Amino acid sequence: MIEIKQKIQFSKGPSGRRRVSKGTAAADLPNGRVPRISKLMALAIRFDGLIRTGTVNDQSELARLAKVTQPRMTQIMNLLHLAPDIQEEILLLPLVASGRDPIHEKMLRPVVAEICWEKQRALWSQLRGDQTA
Repeated sequence: MIEIKQKIQFSKGPSGRRRVSKGTAAADLPNGRVPRISKLMALAIRFDGLIRTGTVNDQSELARLAKVTQPRMTQIMNLLHLAPDIQEEILLLPLVASGRDPIHEKMLRPVVAEICWEKQRALWSQLRGDQTA
């Protein structure tokens, strides 16, 4: 859930009715959108929480509820196999101002497939290096 806080001002209109006028907070909002991979990482963490608490029985039930295929749900949940620092970086990727996302889930599949976190970090830094160039 996204929460937006904005200052508003109330003033009296010509007929005595109150009017709402926006403050300057709308100009302070950053431009761009959250990368899709960041949203998928957040979803994977949320889904894992639902399974752990017993709200949902398994990934198959999650796939049915989310209206995606079971293989797609597995791809999303595999993001949880990433090293914690990589997960954090994915969640905190900068906003995308325009065009395509620089990093997407398919690019992360080789990183996720690696078991060793040190090797994951090496692959991740290589992937990030390719994106910043």
